[in-house]
Amino acid sequence: MFDFFRRRDRNVRILLTILLGFVALSMVAYLVPGGPGAPGMGANDTVIAEIGNEQITMMEVQRTLQGAMRGKQFPPEMMQNYIPTLVDQMIAERAVAYQAGRMGFTISEDELGNALRSMLGNLLQGGFDKERYAAFLAQQNLTVADFESNVRKQMLLTKLRNIVLEGVVVTPDEIESEFRRRNEKVKLDYILFNTENLRKQVNLTPEDLSTYFAANKAGYRIPEKRSFEVLVANEEKIGASINLTDDELRKLYAASLDRYRTGERVMARHILLMTQNKSADDVKKLEAKAADLLKQVKGGGDFAELAKKNSDDPGSAPKGGDLGWVTKGQMVPNFEATAFSLKKGEISNVIKTEYGFHIVQVTEREDARVKPFDEVKAELATESKKQLVFDRMQSSIEQARAALVKSPASGAQIAQQFNLSHYVVQNAGSNDPIQEIGINAEFAGSMFGLQKGGVTPVVTAPGNKVAIGVLTGVTPARPAELAEVMDQVREQATGVKVRELLAAKSAELARSAPQAGGDLAKLAKSIGGEVKTTAEFGRDGAAEGIGEAAYFVEAFVKPVGTVIGPVTMPGQVVLAKVAAKVEADMAKLAAEREGMVSALKGRKSQERKDLFEDGLVHRLIEQGKVKINTDAIKRLQSSYRS
Repeated sequence: MFDFFRRRDRNVRILLTILLGFVALSMVAYLVPGGPGAPGMGANDTVIAEIGNEQITMMEVQRTLQGAMRGKQFPPEMMQNYIPTLVDQMIAERAVAYQAGRMGFTISEDELGNALRSMLGNLLQGGFDKERYAAFLAQQNLTVADFESNVRKQMLLTKLRNIVLEGVVVTPDEIESEFRRRNEKVKLDYILFNTENLRKQVNLTPEDLSTYFAANKAGYRIPEKRSFEVLVANEEKIGASINLTDDELRKLYAASLDRYRTGERVMARHILLMTQNKSADDVKKLEAKAADLLKQVKGGGDFAELAKKNSDDPGSAPKGGDLGWVTKGQMVPNFEATAFSLKKGEISNVIKTEYGFHIVQVTEREDARVKPFDEVKAELATESKKQLVFDRMQSSIEQARAALVKSPASGAQIAQQFNLSHYVVQNAGSNDPIQEIGINAEFAGSMFGLQKGGVTPVVTAPGNKVAIGVLTGVTPARPAELAEVMDQVREQATGVKVRELLAAKSAELARSAPQAGGDLAKLAKSIGGEVKTTAEFGRDGAAEGIGEAAYFVEAFVKPVGTVIGPVTMPGQVVLAKVAAKVEADMAKLAAEREGMVSALKGRKSQERKDLFEDGLVHRLIEQGKVKINTDAIKRLQSSYRS
């Protein structure tokens, strides 16, 4: 129990996990504290949407996006694609909550209290009370009013949604139809032509390539190249030049003695019998039990074993009641006063706190002291050197940049003067990697915007490095010669020929299939193809060798022998014939019925919810109750895209 108040970070994670499970995504924008990492973070109150008198701001959306990134719910590069969906979801949820209020739905204090106790009661060890609740929210930079307002909105939303979703019914015919859909299978004979096998038929001559290049010459250019020098402040290189003597470390130690002061502390263990939410009779019984346990302990009983078997403190009981080191200010007053009054090895009498009855033993004591120099020397050296390296890197690169601005031709000498790495880069493109920097969009963007002799701003690079560059030369963009882009021309010209061949094969299949009368072997022989057969596959699966079943839905409703296609798919064309059908085994329906009913209800509920919310938002927009700032959404997308 007391461990809860000293393991705050762990419990914060637990709380937020519970909140994420209970409070809808749009509400989380309020609940998750902001932090670094998302573009444009800061005091951004740009309005994304208005629902009634409530606003969704740019900051709320960014906080939610940042939480999703921390939770790795989707790849960062997909962020800009996720933003419109997220905003739509936030608007829909606020709209439902708003409509519930308009329709007279309310959340009583009792309902709110029950919800809060359900959400947080087990987490706030020792029971739910207002002071602990407010303090806990304050630790997360949340106010009680804001938190409860959002919980009320979520509860209103849930009430109205529940009414909308009431009466979702799945009929026996729907269950049977779904069972057949899931379990019936087909097998196909097919002829396949794809870009891979058609590519082998393409043999372009030098004349073909010259002709293609001449026709598309405007599309082939050699981009602008730039030559420059790069100066890099490397943490390892700069750190190697810094050595702190004992005298310097002792001076740093003396200047920060307060940091190494430790207050009086005790190592304690306890047995707790919880009295919260217990009747008066139960409290009397617990007091008697505590007295009996004290008698056993003072009679030589094993304190740790008695704690494991009897203590109600979930944090310390499994450890034999061990609370570890305790300093003043960590515990409730009566417990603290008792613990700090005991000598090493001494056991208290039964004491009473707001949690219940305790028996406390102090196993170690340590007076207030200042940690000696030798004890903290290694830590101090590591921290001090790290800070010195950081400061020197910043100072060196900034001074080097100032010197380079004055003397752009002196890059090598300036790098040597400030202990920086120096590289000469000739005719690099904007996406070419640079030694120690790699492919750095910030550096390239700066470098390719300079005039000759210009110096980039300081940019950060992987591995705790910072860098600057000076432009020494520009090779302008120009039309390409065929020899310079031969591989690109060959690939693109081949692609055109392959697509032409694929279209021709598709037309040939369409023209010849009726004449073959469903005889795929005869047809394949006439057009240079090969007949293959898939394994059995269902509607939600894939046809082995040719692609997703969705391309061949016709096969599930047409009789055996039906020719399907030609079906044009990305990079291939297929002509297929239904070779066999496997009907669903209806004897297995009973075993799957319950799961299917649940799945069908879930699908119907989701469809009904989506229709209701889409219709509601549309109606509120028409009434002027919902306003959406599409320009702000596009700007937010653009900030993540860049």
